[in-house]
Amino acid sequence: MTEKLRITEIFHSLQGEARTVGWPTVFVRLTGCPLRCGYCDTAYAFSGGLLLSIAEILATVASWSPRFVCVTGGEPLAQKSCWPLLTALCAAGYQVSLETSGAIDMAGIDSRVSKVMDFKTPGSGELQRNHYPNVQHLLMHDQVKFVICDEVDYRWAKSCVEKYALVEKVSDVLFSPSHATLNPAILADWILQDCLKVRMQVQLHKYLWADAAGR
Repeated sequence: MTEKLRITEIFHSLQGEARTVGWPTVFVRLTGCPLRCGYCDTAYAFSGGLLLSIAEILATVASWSPRFVCVTGGEPLAQKSCWPLLTALCAAGYQVSLETSGAIDMAGIDSRVSKVMDFKTPGSGELQRNHYPNVQHLLMHDQVKFVICDEVDYRWAKSCVEKYALVEKVSDVLFSPSHATLNPAILADWILQDCLKVRMQVQLHKYLWADAAGR
């Protein structure tokens, strides 16, 4: 395990979203991201960080004896050593998830990893960065997420769910209101009116700790 990755932080917190929301989780936040989404809450991970070996990362993760480990960013797949890191975490017996923008080819990711792939909506400002062939790499235990800024985003997300048959491809299709721009109750009403088979979520960590780093 000679590969090294640039790491912004490794911390223990509650998972704030997706299928394991509420569970104590160790987060490994990789440094760097080629995207600049308008609602990004982790701009501090764009640069800096420390170079750590996979062995050093595993040792830090193990100090909390977690059940769940989430590899996040930034965009973790921007670092090629993310692939062997994910495999090493799975081999250590953790339930591993990967939070990715969907802008980078996901081929070759360890099949034990639960990928949480973001579809970038028009409101993100990064619509053109979606790498739609990634849909073919989705497995049934994976999840897809749409951050909804307004009704235009909602309609676009709804069309993507239908076009790519996402409900049949993954375990959870997540619709999340942009924390600063869309009232969650409005998104809930849209989902109910259209009888969508999607899971609405709010970001638990933001209600607990706002945008504090390492939480």
